[in-house]
Amino acid sequence: MLLRSTLIAISICSLTSEVYAKEQLNLHMTDAPPLTITNSIDDHGMVGDVVLAAISRAGYHVHLRVAPWLRAQKMVTEGDNQLIVPMSRTPERENLYTWIAPIMSMDRAFFSLYNPVADLAEARERYKRIAVGVGTPQFEFLKSQGFSDDQLVTIKLNDNPGQLLELGRVDAWFTGVPEGLYHWAGSRKKLRRSSVMFSTDIYLACSKRCDKVLVDELRQAVEALRREGVVQTIQDGYLLSAKGSH
Repeated sequence: MLLRSTLIAISICSLTSEVYAKEQLNLHMTDAPPLTITNSIDDHGMVGDVVLAAISRAGYHVHLRVAPWLRAQKMVTEGDNQLIVPMSRTPERENLYTWIAPIMSMDRAFFSLYNPVADLAEARERYKRIAVGVGTPQFEFLKSQGFSDDQLVTIKLNDNPGQLLELGRVDAWFTGVPEGLYHWAGSRKKLRRSSVMFSTDIYLACSKRCDKVLVDELRQAVEALRREGVVQTIQDGYLLSAKGSH
């Protein structure tokens, strides 16, 4: 984590003498490791670290607001100038938010303890109970692909789907690949992953009513971090940590 923290500090401090801190921004962030982490002082996830660095680089203070995911989305859509991560950009959400900048792309797949499925048709046939996050694009996707309500076991973002798998309460878990690898780190049982079923870009988003200057400044800050290689270094660090634990 040291290299990642050092790079973030450099990206922030490089502009300290050039800008004065502006008003405080509310950033709504749920605990969805490794994308966003809310219970650590130094590490806030492969999306969270990038967003916090960009906010500081743009010269703003930030107030982290941690709430259940559905409540966080409601507060942002009903408010003004409220930031939120990690937010997948989907057709259903397109007109509800201001999409500031993509942070990363994320693949979704089925995770199980047995031979992985090859496609959605096989998943519909084999899996009787699938754990899937409530209020997530994964849930919306499975519903759009004909999976029944009886097949979908909704879980909160900070629940432990690995335990549900090990206890046999669900047949599979449908989630983002980085999340699956992260949650399964250190387990004695081998988790099997299917092929990628769909992907979305993960964004820093804002309320629909969002100040244009704020949007432009944060967008430019994210892109500057990407050009400098900071975004990739942060994300590689979390992915290597997850894979190295297997």
